[in-house]
Amino acid sequence: MAQVPQTFFDALAVRSWCGLALDALGRSREEIDAINVYPVADGDTGTNLYLTLESATAAVEAVFDGHRAGGDREPALADAVRAMAHGALIGARGNSGTILAQLLRGMAQVLAGDEAPAHADGEGLRNALRHAADSARHAVAHPVEGTVLTVASAAADAAGAAEGDCGAVARAAYEGARAALAETPARLAVLRRAGVVDAGGRGLVAVLAALVETFMGEAPRGLPAVGGPWTGSAHTTGPVPHARVERTEQAGGLGECADGGAPHGAGGPAFEVIYLLEAEDAAVARLRDRLDALGDSLVVVGGDGLWNVHVHADDAGAAVEAGVEAGRPYRIRITHFGAEDVHTTGAEPAARGERAQRAVVAVVPGEGLAGLYTEAGATTVLARPGEPPASGELVQAVRRAHAREVVLLPNDADLRHTAAAAAEQVRAEGIRVALIPTRSAVQGIAALAVHEPERRFDEDVVSMTSAAGATRYAEVAVAERQSWTMAGICQAGDVLGLVDGDVAVIGQDVTATAEAVLDRMLAAGGELVTLVLGDDAPEAVAAHLETRVREGYLAVDTVVYHGGRQGALLLIGVE
Repeated sequence: MAQVPQTFFDALAVRSWCGLALDALGRSREEIDAINVYPVADGDTGTNLYLTLESATAAVEAVFDGHRAGGDREPALADAVRAMAHGALIGARGNSGTILAQLLRGMAQVLAGDEAPAHADGEGLRNALRHAADSARHAVAHPVEGTVLTVASAAADAAGAAEGDCGAVARAAYEGARAALAETPARLAVLRRAGVVDAGGRGLVAVLAALVETFMGEAPRGLPAVGGPWTGSAHTTGPVPHARVERTEQAGGLGECADGGAPHGAGGPAFEVIYLLEAEDAAVARLRDRLDALGDSLVVVGGDGLWNVHVHADDAGAAVEAGVEAGRPYRIRITHFGAEDVHTTGAEPAARGERAQRAVVAVVPGEGLAGLYTEAGATTVLARPGEPPASGELVQAVRRAHAREVVLLPNDADLRHTAAAAAEQVRAEGIRVALIPTRSAVQGIAALAVHEPERRFDEDVVSMTSAAGATRYAEVAVAERQSWTMAGICQAGDVLGLVDGDVAVIGQDVTATAEAVLDRMLAAGGELVTLVLGDDAPEAVAAHLETRVREGYLAVDTVVYHGGRQGALLLIGVE
């Protein structure tokens, strides 16, 4: 659909660009995940870019909401781009997301500078794109050509040579990036062998296409397929078999090996370590040196006291300790690539033994439920509040389950695309996978309760799907900001009762709101109520709801679990 074009780069243009770019990455992230072969073929580049930009978009929306609440029409350009950059920084995921965050920060440094105008013209956008590319390259310890850095530099070069308004500059940047993307396999041997373009660069081209649409009203036609085209080889748009992937290193950092040669240091670091860090510039300079000696894929972005640190290392503890010495690390995220992951190029370790016939892999929102699912025999992936797992993590979990057949439970409606991308990737490795579209952990509990590994696979999947579909789900949470809902306008701090994903009750008291939600759900009937308590839920809420069910609804049983730090105060399931 054609958009209303923006003449200048102002706050409205920033908002429009973020929304359009998020939509573009949402449409292409599964395909981008599938061609993710460098620097680590963990199949999550598209998802990481999406989640990073989602955080940036939410921050921009929060600025607009704040100005509306204060009676202002719209924020200034500086406010919008600072929010965009900050949101991307705190939400950056993976190597690609961290670099995207620095690109957006580089633009913000120009557009929100001391002498920045109320809105930017073509010259301002040219300068912003140039500084973005240069600052992103500086943030990477050992830049490699044929990656997103090459695509960003080409975009800035093309924009710098363009004349005219923002639309002309954005179009030139897009065309320059698109041409550079097509040449990435010629610059990086691992891409050439796999027959794909760089995944991060492909994501950046989608983001720049959204910038063109922001200023010209329509997206450019002929977006490149994720696997090409590029001169000199056939290309693929499907999942890349892991047997074709080689991870390559040079002493001291990332690089590429000669065609046909074995990668130096094959095997690679075992962990991806990511954290936010509050630290001074001088301490971060020392941190870069220390982390560079510990591992590779080092990217440190940020400034003004707040940084996002990303590194691959064998000693994850040492990488975190280095952050402690530099300042205050938090939101620490450590992912184990696993013995059977991309570093072994798809080969099965000899010590693993025979595969099990069937396994269940489930995403769970808290440590308590992770224990419950594990006791029931499932392999779990923990989704921390505000940090949903990427498709690469789901792929690793499926491999870790080491089974011929796998039932995948995403337990979150927003993880549908991520789980589908993971399922598609492991199917290419010969694993039979069924994705049950569970939208809540309580639906996953219902599905797991009827799981019988001895049944035929199709029968088991049908039974689990039926049980999940027969379970209505709800959650009780606290509103973070003022917003419109199906139940009216809520204010920050209000208690929200969501039934099947939509806000049904707005209240002030957790227990009263939970009771209203439960009554609404049981009005349609039910035989079993499942309550999952978060760490921040009032101690008495479970007992109150159990009493309410026992006294008000005959022949309805109640079961209570403790979910731990799960985001929502309370999850409710009714079967």
